[in-house]
Amino acid sequence: MSIHVVVMGVAGCGKSTVAEAIRDQLGYVMAEGDDFHPQANIDKMSAGIPLTDEDRWPWLRVINTWMVAREALDQNTVVSSSALKRAYRDLLRENVDVFFVHLAGSQELIYSRLSARKDHFMPPSLLASQFKDLQPLESDENGVVVPVDGTIDEVVAQAVEAVRQYQTSKAANDATVSAAA
Repeated sequence: MSIHVVVMGVAGCGKSTVAEAIRDQLGYVMAEGDDFHPQANIDKMSAGIPLTDEDRWPWLRVINTWMVAREALDQNTVVSSSALKRAYRDLLRENVDVFFVHLAGSQELIYSRLSARKDHFMPPSLLASQFKDLQPLESDENGVVVPVDGTIDEVVAQAVEAVRQYQTSKAANDATVSAAA
């Protein structure tokens, strides 16, 4: 069975950077979640209008479909996606096992990083709406919280190590299940 990682969190927390590191260090196939947004969503966010659940459902379904297709090819994947609400994460893990890496930090820290970012459609003015929607991982969800208040190298190292540990435990579990069958 393949491993599917969703690097989640509010805009500006470092999802793409961490997903790229997982791709580069662990050899996973990567998808940038923003690339799956329809143009209408990008236009809305560019105009400073927060997305609604109705805007997000089709986008999340496409990401899930991409992961399910990679599962059929026995490919490990990593995707950057805000995955802010439990219901969004539930949709992302339909028909596929997902490990979430939640990059978490204060609104002030993330705002300062988002404000420094250039050439991105997501304006800092939408950050408050993302924090309002954010529902942290629950105890029954498969994942880890990685604080983003350290250096990017520290954040990347923690995230990659968490995925490595998950990969090792999943491989051991899959071997036990195979042996029992």
